[in-house]
Amino acid sequence: MAKPTTEVIALPEFPVTIVRELDGNFIHDDISLKELIEHKKKGLILYFYPKDDTPGCTTQATDFTANINAFDALGYDIIGVSRDSVESHKKFLDKYDLQIPLISDSDEKLCQYFDVIKEKNMYGKMTMGLVRSAFVFDKEGTLTHAQRNLRAAGYTERLLTELAPAS
Repeated sequence: MAKPTTEVIALPEFPVTIVRELDGNFIHDDISLKELIEHKKKGLILYFYPKDDTPGCTTQATDFTANINAFDALGYDIIGVSRDSVESHKKFLDKYDLQIPLISDSDEKLCQYFDVIKEKNMYGKMTMGLVRSAFVFDKEGTLTHAQRNLRAAGYTERLLTELAPAS
């Protein structure tokens, strides 16, 4: 799960391309995450995943979609980020009826900003790849929780537990 963090990462001010479905149409907007959080006045869960329509990434995206109301009740929006194209994101959103927006970071600018491109061992071959990670920002844009190299299965439920107020 995302753990309270001592990392200091500000929301970037450069524009990113957010793809989402709205009233049966796919739209994409270029907006900075800093502006987005200021406009919505909600916290933000920004999660990075390696590739659209792969088993772990699909599990994570569908789990976030299934729990979107619970995160909304806690005051958080959720946005997924990968290096896939806008077209790939549209197909992924449509195929699984995903209710969360996705950022197309094909130039890796956002991935580099959050330092999630790392050397990985893929079937005995070393390659550079995106490490599954999540960052939680409060409504003021302050990073409160972070986790790098996380497991997709069960992550959403663990994060909900971590973010829920103590009873």
